[in-house]
Amino acid sequence: MGLGNNSVAMMIKKVQLGEQVDLILFADTGGEKPRTYQYLDMFSKWLSDRDYPEIIVVKKVRADGRIHELEEDCLENNMLPSIAYGFKSCSLKFKVGPQDKYCNNWAPAKAHWKAGGKVTKLMGIHASETHRAIESKDKKYEFEYPLIEWDMDGEDCEELIKSAGLPVPGKSACFFCPSSKMAEIMALPRDLQERAVAMEENADLTTVLGLGRRFSWKNAIKADREQMRLFDNMVPEIDCVCLDGDE
Repeated sequence: MGLGNNSVAMMIKKVQLGEQVDLILFADTGGEKPRTYQYLDMFSKWLSDRDYPEIIVVKKVRADGRIHELEEDCLENNMLPSIAYGFKSCSLKFKVGPQDKYCNNWAPAKAHWKAGGKVTKLMGIHASETHRAIESKDKKYEFEYPLIEWDMDGEDCEELIKSAGLPVPGKSACFFCPSSKMAEIMALPRDLQERAVAMEENADLTTVLGLGRRFSWKNAIKADREQMRLFDNMVPEIDCVCLDGDE
């Protein structure tokens, strides 16, 4: 689970249909947005209360057993997340890798593979993203796309989440994700903005200007803050004419 709208809606629908699953994993890069961590705890309990597996958190681990986080990796190597350069290795290393490692050591999966079977992965890709659905050529896994099978698009996912009485989680991504839209960058808490800018300043940049690829987050955030300062000292030039009660 990425804990965005798609994967949450997919699990809600599974619960509603009474279709059990065996394992639910969430790969934590260490840089998820605060609302994602909050949703993780809430939704894991929601599933458990309905006799579904709790969400298991997995992380990338170094050879010496220490947790290896994406932000730390970027700072150590003076670089930005790979997607800033047009690659997706950060997702493979910090999302796919930890999940595959967990499954490789998970007894039910090992027994199923030994018997010659394949493990089924449920992929949270909705009906408007069919181009992302691929046929698995993996010897160990088969992919299923429940949202596509149910003909559910992004709006359907949001409505299903709301109808279940749950808050809509929005898009899940690292707070420093280069694919962030400008509004998402400006909506980040100041401390997370500053951590992202520190990563950007620490990186040896030659082919991109910053986390925004063609622009730096530092300059964008600075411009936004300076624009907002224009309003700090503004004084109304007219008297308020609102009435409170009778004249």
